[in-house]
Amino acid sequence: MRLTPIAADALDACQRGYPRPQLRRDQWFSLCGPWDFATDPRGEWHAPVDVEWTRRITVPFSPETQASGIADTGFYRAVWYRQRLELPARAPGERLMLHFGAVDYIADVWVDGHWVGAHTGAYTPFCFDLTDVVGDRGAAGSEVELVVRADDDPHDLAKPRGKQDWRLEPHSIWYPRTTGIWQTVWLEVVPPTRVGRLAFTPNLSRWEIGVEAWIDGVPRDPLRLAVTFSSHGQVLAADTYTVIAGEVHRRVALSDPGIDDSRNELLWSPDAPNLIEVQIELWGERGELLDRLASYTALRSAAVQVDRFVLNNRPYMLRMVLDQGYWPETGLTAPDDAALRTDVELAKQMGFNGVRKHQKIEDPRYLYWADVLGLAVWGEMPSAYRFTPESVQRVTREWTEAIRRDISHPCVICWVPINESWGVPNLPENPRERHYVQTLYHLTRTLDATRPVIGNDGWESVATDIIGIHDYDDRPERIAKRYRAEEVLPRLFKRERPGGRLLVLEGQHHADMPIMLTEFGGIALSRDEGGTWGYTRCRTPDDFAAQYRALLGVVRNLSLLSGFCYTQFSDTYQEANGLLYADRRPKVPIADIAAATCGRTPMRTDGIEQVAMELS
Repeated sequence: MRLTPIAADALDACQRGYPRPQLRRDQWFSLCGPWDFATDPRGEWHAPVDVEWTRRITVPFSPETQASGIADTGFYRAVWYRQRLELPARAPGERLMLHFGAVDYIADVWVDGHWVGAHTGAYTPFCFDLTDVVGDRGAAGSEVELVVRADDDPHDLAKPRGKQDWRLEPHSIWYPRTTGIWQTVWLEVVPPTRVGRLAFTPNLSRWEIGVEAWIDGVPRDPLRLAVTFSSHGQVLAADTYTVIAGEVHRRVALSDPGIDDSRNELLWSPDAPNLIEVQIELWGERGELLDRLASYTALRSAAVQVDRFVLNNRPYMLRMVLDQGYWPETGLTAPDDAALRTDVELAKQMGFNGVRKHQKIEDPRYLYWADVLGLAVWGEMPSAYRFTPESVQRVTREWTEAIRRDISHPCVICWVPINESWGVPNLPENPRERHYVQTLYHLTRTLDATRPVIGNDGWESVATDIIGIHDYDDRPERIAKRYRAEEVLPRLFKRERPGGRLLVLEGQHHADMPIMLTEFGGIALSRDEGGTWGYTRCRTPDDFAAQYRALLGVVRNLSLLSGFCYTQFSDTYQEANGLLYADRRPKVPIADIAAATCGRTPMRTDGIEQVAMELS
């Protein structure tokens, strides 16, 4: 593979698909494209010399997808990839880093037959330093052989797998598996001493942003880190800090304009996604520039105040849509960066100000576009489906990695480690399972004290900042009665059981918490009752629009709720309950969807819509 450098000044790099949008350098080299490929059905090959290379695959699409060129949805234990690539030029001392966005599930990597490392986890990034393996090779024309093995037991229910089915054919709410490489593979040439990781923590009450940096590579002392914040071409702060023990932990105070109008010009929200550009420079003892990179952050807060979710210290009604992040031809992988941007734009065009990314740690490029265009995101951990010591360790490790990856994205406003008691099937009766959910809640709050956490979304809450309820009742009048006002709370928590589950378990202090309907709707527009399904079915676009308007007309006017999340964004395989078809075509005019979502226009009074008007 001949490498073409992708130039990267700050904004252009992101627009061209820089895989790590919050830590950008001047050049990167994509390794996506055709690779040699082999399937290892029983996982019998353990080294590159064992492999019988028989096919070609297009990376980063998984072999289950049409876009990969393989389209094999059967069972197989492992897959292999091989690529001969031309090494990029490097100056003396520079390091060559190999990055993977995500590989499902255990990845082993070889270069020229030398094993360089392994990573476990389906949804989080990792990288290897190839410098010592390739040696001084870096002249034009030098090549190496890169081999990747991905081990992914299709039947293992004790690993985080999200919506990936363990049966041969997708059934119910589960979909085709994703095996091996499914996010960008890329090379980066970096300085010997460099910034390895950044994190930003906004503090709205103090009008400041916390900056943390960790230095990798050759130890040098003393070092200085220069940080410049700017917005709309105006410098907000420019400070230099001494690096101590390879780290910097500082708070950058911004000038508080005092007047709300001026303050609002700097705050981030879905309605006004103001970002702060960040320039980072690492300087050596003699004043030499060692590393330069670009990033961004934002000033905003996300919290709960008694029974309301608050954004930037103001009550904020969340209008969210459940988004599972699948595409027909490419599975969990977006067709391209433009498709990720389009999904953010479509959610906003339909009147939503947020999405709940369901059972998927989404590509960082999606979060970048949500940051830039203004869309709140709930980050959710893909579930394991058995409760074992191994599943506890796997989920905890990968969830920690996911939070570390996404903690600085302004769009992320809430964390959800467990969904609908998946992986903890005996939560009401099993103290160990309850302790596990409580542990994940407190671990998440420990890693990030700046965002609300829902320990178990849907029902059976044992540790949470928000009561998330999943209720697919198809009768708007029953939804209205069930959640009509605060006086229903005692009955709601003691007697109502959407999905047949208690909403809260004993010991949960729930009376003064925000309540959100975090899954509801699921209206399918489909005439094929055998091949597709939804929680409710209608047969014509007019009927679909009427049912959606009636339901949203009720839900958005329930004063008890501080937010809602409609199911779902688009059709996903056999689930035909999207507002959009799987190819992102709207099922009814998108302006009509937005009007119903936001209540911008009066609903008609014919048929089912009259019910919604009377109840709301």
